[in-house]
Amino acid sequence: MWAEWIVRVAALYVILGIGFAVVFLIRGVAAMDPAAKHSGWAFRAMIFPGVAAMWPVLAKRWLRRAAPVTH
Repeated sequence: MWAEWIVRVAALYVILGIGFAVVFLIRGVAAMDPAAKHSGWAFRAMIFPGVAAMWPVLAKRWLRRAAPVTH
């Protein structure tokens, strides 16, 4: 029972990570790092696994960066 739950949670994490990585590499990487704006697909393919694995951290930073500043 616990093993099935752990596998399902891990699978969900991987699926969400892959989906986030695709969107992030198309739109977000340039917003996070201006130097990566003109990077090619080879660079983006190279960082894909890391983005997919670290998606919660990158999502938080991307959302924080895109949020309007309120005073």
